[in-house]
Amino acid sequence: MRKTFGTGSVWEQTLGYSRAVQVDDTLYISATAASGEDGIVGDDFYTQTRYILQKLGTVLAEAGFSFGDVVQSKLYLTDISKWEDAGRAHGEVFGDIRPTLALVHVLPFLDPKMLVEIELVAQKGSN
Repeated sequence: MRKTFGTGSVWEQTLGYSRAVQVDDTLYISATAASGEDGIVGDDFYTQTRYILQKLGTVLAEAGFSFGDVVQSKLYLTDISKWEDAGRAHGEVFGDIRPTLALVHVLPFLDPKMLVEIELVAQKGSN
């Protein structure tokens, strides 16, 4: 079974991707930034990471998953020296769940105000 989930973002249509794709009991969530209705939310790594994780919690819930189902997390950071700030926000959500984690240093995103993107993989029955 393959099911796609979208947010209605113009980027999803233009670039031809889904916010998330579920295949059987696994949900793959595209890299997500701290973009809100009025632009990028937050101007630091902690705030953006927290906001993104809130957004991802909604994506998980809409697909019938929870943070407890997350088995892999990837944080893409434009400044790797800020890993502790992003990591603190990540740990507040995943401290007891402990999915695998990759911290990846990247070049600036399309919008230079974007500091962090997060990508998740969740699997039912993993918690």
